[in-house]
Amino acid sequence: MTVLQAEASVDKFHAPLYTQAEAARFLDLSESTFRNWARGYHAVIGGREVDGAPILSTVERAGSRGPNIPFVGLAEGYALSAIRKAGVPLQRIRPALERLGAEMNIHHALASQRLFTDGAEVLFDYAARTGGDEADAVRELVVVRDGQRVFNDVVDGYLQQITFGADGFATAVPLPGFRKAQLVADVRRSFGQPIFRRGGVRLEDAVSLFKAERDIEVVSEEYGIPRAELEDALAVLVN
Repeated sequence: MTVLQAEASVDKFHAPLYTQAEAARFLDLSESTFRNWARGYHAVIGGREVDGAPILSTVERAGSRGPNIPFVGLAEGYALSAIRKAGVPLQRIRPALERLGAEMNIHHALASQRLFTDGAEVLFDYAARTGGDEADAVRELVVVRDGQRVFNDVVDGYLQQITFGADGFATAVPLPGFRKAQLVADVRRSFGQPIFRRGGVRLEDAVSLFKAERDIEVVSEEYGIPRAELEDALAVLVN
C-alpha cells in the first residue's frame, strides 16, 4: 500500500473513464459479472427470486455506449475481484459489503484506505452481530493474526498493491486482466487510462501503433516495452 500526497487532476469520483466492457477486461472479469456489480440484477435461483443492488460506482454517460465507470468504480471493482479470487461468492458477502459504508460512515468504502486499515474489523464485528451465512462468509475473508482481525492473504495481497491519495481514496490500481503485461490505472497520469509500468506508455497508444504497423518489434523499440508484455496485452485487446 502506498499513500501519495499529490492529488489527481482527473475527478476520480465523477469523470466517466471506462466502459463496463473495458473495466471487466482490465480486472480479469467477465462482462456479465462486472455488469451485475455495476447495474444490479434480478434472477430466479432454485425457484427463488434474488435481487442484487448495484455495488459499484457509476456515472451518467453521454451516449448509450459511452464510458460510465469512474476511476473509483474501477478501484471498487478491483477490491471486489480480490474477494472473488479468495473464493467467497459475492452473493454471500454482499449484504456485509453493502453495510461497510454505513459502518465506517463514508461513501465509496471499497475504494477507501479505511477498507485496508479498518475493513476487516468492521466486517468481523458486523458478522458477529448478524450470524448465519453472512458470518460464515466473513470468516472466510477475515482471519485473526497477532490478536488483530485482518483480511486473508489473498485479499490482503490485492489491497497492498493499491496506491492511495491524500484524500484517503485509491489513486492507482494494478490491472490483473493481463498475465505478463504490467499495467496500472493511475488518475494522476494519462487521465486514468491504463499505462505500462515500464516507461509509462499508454496502452491505447501501443495498441494503435501495432494496428498501424502490424509489427510488434516496431512497437517494442518505439516505446521500450518488453515484447512479452506487448504480446500479452495485444492478445487481450486485439481481435
